[in-house]
Amino acid sequence: MGKRLIAIVLILVNVITLTSCASEQKRYQAEFLVLFNTVTKIVGYADNKEDFDKYAQMIYDELKVYHELYDIYNDYEGINNIKTINDNAGIKPVKVDKKIIDMLSYAKEAYKETDGKLNIALGAVLKVWHEYREEGIDNPEKAKVPPMELLEEKNQHTNIEDMIINEEESTVYLKDPEMSLDVGGVGKGYATEKVCQYAEENGFVNGMVSVGGNVRVIGSRDGKGDPWRVGIQNPDLTSEQANLYILNLTEASLVSSGDYERFYMVDGVKYHHIIDPATLMPSTYFTAVSIVCKDSGMADAYTKAIFNMSYEDGVKFVEAHPDIEALWVFKNGDLKYSSGFEKYIRE
Repeated sequence: MGKRLIAIVLILVNVITLTSCASEQKRYQAEFLVLFNTVTKIVGYADNKEDFDKYAQMIYDELKVYHELYDIYNDYEGINNIKTINDNAGIKPVKVDKKIIDMLSYAKEAYKETDGKLNIALGAVLKVWHEYREEGIDNPEKAKVPPMELLEEKNQHTNIEDMIINEEESTVYLKDPEMSLDVGGVGKGYATEKVCQYAEENGFVNGMVSVGGNVRVIGSRDGKGDPWRVGIQNPDLTSEQANLYILNLTEASLVSSGDYERFYMVDGVKYHHIIDPATLMPSTYFTAVSIVCKDSGMADAYTKAIFNMSYEDGVKFVEAHPDIEALWVFKNGDLKYSSGFEKYIRE
C-alpha cells in the first residue's frame, strides 16, 4: 500500500482502546500534502493498521480525482477539467465529468442564494489578485495593489449567466472569451463532502477528514455517539491560545475562512485572498468566519459568502437557514455567534 499512496505518512497516534464488545479498535491518522495544494488529514478507528490503510488509500484516490477535475492551473492527460473549460472560453463547449457539472450547478445556486457574494465566475478578477499577491510575496519590496481600473475592466467578464451548463450533453461553455472560472470558494468543500459520503458508503463509518481546514466528521469518535472534538483556530497566530473554541461535532462539517490564511503586505497593509465581488478588494468586515453545518460544500460556500457580508446581513442570512450556524471574529478580536452555535461548544 505504501508504494501506491504518494506522499502519505501514516502515523499511529494516541492509541485508544475502545470498550466494544465486537473488538478493540485503535486510533490511526494519515496525512498527505499533495491534493488541493494543502494538507489533508484523516483520523479514524480500525481493528488494525491494514484496515485503516485501506480507507486512507480510498479517500486519497477519490480526493485525487476531484483535485484534478477542479484544478484551474494544471492540465492532466485524458482529463477535461476546470482549466480546460477556461482555456476554451468563447471557443467551444467542453465535455466534462458529472462531478464538474454537479459542482458548477451547485455553485450557481449558491450564487443566487448569497446574492452574488459567492461567484465562481470572478476568475478574471481573482487571477489579477493572484498574480499581484505572488509577486508581492516573492518580491516584498516591489509589492503593489492592482489598479482599480484593471480590476473593473476584468469585472466586465464575470457574469455567471455566461456559464452555460448542458446537463444532457455534459458540457460547459463560457460564452465570454475573457471569462474564467475559479472554484476556490466552493470546490474543496464540495469535494470533501462527496469523498466523505463515498467513504461512508464503503465502510468508513467513524472518522474525521480535514482538507486544508475543511473538516468533515463521519459518525462519532468512538462509534457509540461520543462526538468528535474539533477546534476553531485562533486567527491571532501570536496568541498562546491555539483555539477559540473546541466544538462537539457528530455527522457535521466545520469550515473557517480568514484574512490570516493567504495574504501579502503593501506599505504595511495586509491584502488577503478573499475578494468581495462588490468592491473587488479584499473584504474588510472580519478577521475570520466559521460555519458549522452537515454538508462541507455548503459550509465552504457560505463561509466565503458570509465573510463578504456585513455582520447584520450575515446574521439575517444565517438565521434564515436553520441548518447552519456561524461564528464571527471581528477585527478588534470580539466574537459573536448565531443563536444555535452555542450548543456545539464543548464545556
